[in-house]
Order: sequence, then structure tokens, then C-alpha cells
Amino acid sequence: MSTATVASMEAFRDRVDEVVAQHPVVSDNRYTAWFAAGEATRGEVRHLTVQFSVFSHLFVEAQLRKVINAADLDTYRSGKEILLNELGVVFKADRSATADGADPELVATEGTVDGGRFRFGAAHFEWLLRFAAPLGLGFDDIGKRRHGTSATLFFCDELLEVYGAEDASVAEGASYAVEHWAAAGFWKELIAGLEAFKARECVGLPLAFWTWHDKVEDQHAAHTDDELVEAHGQPWFDEDRFLAGATRMLDGVQVFWDGLWADRQARVER
Repeated sequence: MSTATVASMEAFRDRVDEVVAQHPVVSDNRYTAWFAAGEATRGEVRHLTVQFSVFSHLFVEAQLRKVINAADLDTYRSGKEILLNELGVVFKADRSATADGADPELVATEGTVDGGRFRFGAAHFEWLLRFAAPLGLGFDDIGKRRHGTSATLFFCDELLEVYGAEDASVAEGASYAVEHWAAAGFWKELIAGLEAFKARECVGLPLAFWTWHDKVEDQHAAHTDDELVEAHGQPWFDEDRFLAGATRMLDGVQVFWDGLWADRQARVER
């Protein structure tokens, strides 16, 4: 890149950091910070599971819309990698999966779905189902829109409209924001709380859904800068619309976590 281009990129990166890295849901998530302490009751763990399952399952809709609205073939294929992996196509990598390709503890966290094998049990929602079972939650208890609170459904609708936006700059901003939020540590905070709950009263609770995603996000964090530079160089890219998409997406994420925090406060005050 030319000196002028580098300077422009660095100036934009500063603007992105101000919007994304300093957003409260990235820098100071009070719900996940509380949850990490390991004090959540069974009822609170169940409530988190149900609400997270709604967002996680409905994310497939937003990812499909992102694929449909992709700005170019590379973005289209990248979107399909995420979508098909969500649905159960195991990443093709050097190490093998389990015999049925379904155990997230052994399924690869990187690679490509091109040439990978589809397994019903490798769908992320089915991993979450296996986590939910020891909590007394079955297929009909999680993952459906009807189970979502108003805060959860607001977040899901924002994912569909912003992350899956037809405007490529808005969608790219939302995608960058989601990845940055996911890599900021909330998975680790949830895992810490779940490990404490498991040790205390639910020894058979499988945590692989959470630990697999945490490993993936650690890898994604290393790629965010490259992805931002690549998007910034595209002819369709608009800085202001990118930042608007990022801001709106993170505001939607915050509604989700603030909703869980409000639900917890309401239970405490009863």
C-alpha cells in the first residue's frame, strides 16, 4: 500500500477502535462478568441456555441472508463456510474428527467445508442440545423464537437486518463488530461460570459447545485486522456506513446481555 493509503487505513482503524473496542458490550459486559464468578443457580443457567439457544439457532437465518447479499464471490464463499459449518458440515483439516464427526471436543476448529463431511450431530444446535439435556431441557424447550424474551428477539432481528444487510458496508461493519465482540472474552467468562456450576451440582454437563466456540474466536481475533484492511480497499466500501453497521450491531448485542441482566435482577428482587 502507498504511504497515503496506509495513513488513511490507520486513521480509520482508530475510528473503528473508538466505536468497537470501546463499546460497553465489548469492554464491560456486566452480565458475563457476574456469570464468570460461578454463582449462577440452576434456574439462571437454564435461562441463559434457552435465550442463548434462540440467538444461536436464529443466527442461521442471518447468516443465510448474509450469503445471499454478499458483495463478491469471496465474501459469498466465506459466508457459506460459516453457514454450512453451523448446519453440520465439519471443517476438513489435518486432524480427524470422531467416528461420527459430531463431538465438538474433537471436530476441527479451522479448515474448509469444501470437501468436508456433513453430520447431523455436528450441527452446532445439536451440540447445544446435548449441553441442555442434563439441565432438563429438550428439543422443544430451546432454540425456537417463541422461547425468546423481547430483548433476545430484538437482538435476533438486528442480526437479520444489519449483519445480513444488503448494503455491503453496513454488513461488513456488523460482521467485524460481531467477531470483535466474540473474541473479546465473553466465551471465557461463560465457560468459567459453567465450569463452577458443573463442579458444584451438574458433573455430567458437557461444555464442548462453549469451549469449541471459544477456540474458534481466539483464531478469528488474529484475522480481524487483515479482514478490515481487505474490506477497506474494496470499491464498494464506505467508512461511515461500516461504522454505522458496527455501532447498531453492538447496540443490539448489548440489548441481549442487558436483557439477561434485567431478568436476573428481577429474580433476585422477588
